[in-house]
Amino acid sequence: MVSQVSQVSQTDRISLVVFLGNYGKEYEKTRHNAAWLFAASLDFFPRLSWQRKFRGQWASLPWRSGQEERQVYFLMPETYMNLSGESAAGLASFYKIPPQEILAVHDEIELDFGTVSLKRGGGLGGHNGLRSLKSCLGTPDFWRIRLGVGKPPHPDVASYVLSPFSRKEEKDLPFVFQAAEEILCSVLTRAPSSVPEEWRKKKTLEP
Repeated sequence: MVSQVSQVSQTDRISLVVFLGNYGKEYEKTRHNAAWLFAASLDFFPRLSWQRKFRGQWASLPWRSGQEERQVYFLMPETYMNLSGESAAGLASFYKIPPQEILAVHDEIELDFGTVSLKRGGGLGGHNGLRSLKSCLGTPDFWRIRLGVGKPPHPDVASYVLSPFSRKEEKDLPFVFQAAEEILCSVLTRAPSSVPEEWRKKKTLEP
């Protein structure tokens, strides 16, 4: 985990992390579930006590930022991708978390496999989970960690993202997730807008 820094401002912090994915055995190891695979790889994942509510599984964890210790919420919507926003909006409304304190973790076909990117707002890139979040939150102005899965080699985007990673990609995923965890811990510990520019688009694998 990254070193702790000064107290995080309430106007520039992350209070809810939403891992976008599809519920069901048939989707477990697909590219579209990169965020769920990442969640399961987190060092602190075993400390999370998951409960079912808000049409998904959620957990919370005390997180220290400087002199402040606060609860950070984690959510895995079980609505399927195109209704993910309903789950996220339900939890956010209950705990009074504004959109600017929400971080969505998701797969991204516009980034090469092995590239991890932190950004706020912007286009939705045809991602149904992001579209649902925008619709239910009323704004696209939330933070994102994008996990690159690469562009499909054919026009059928749906079949590509719903297919499993290649054997080579599976072997490389731990290195990708390690970098993604460093970004995640950074934005939870410090103001996300202060995270170094290098995290805006970081290649985690050697060419």
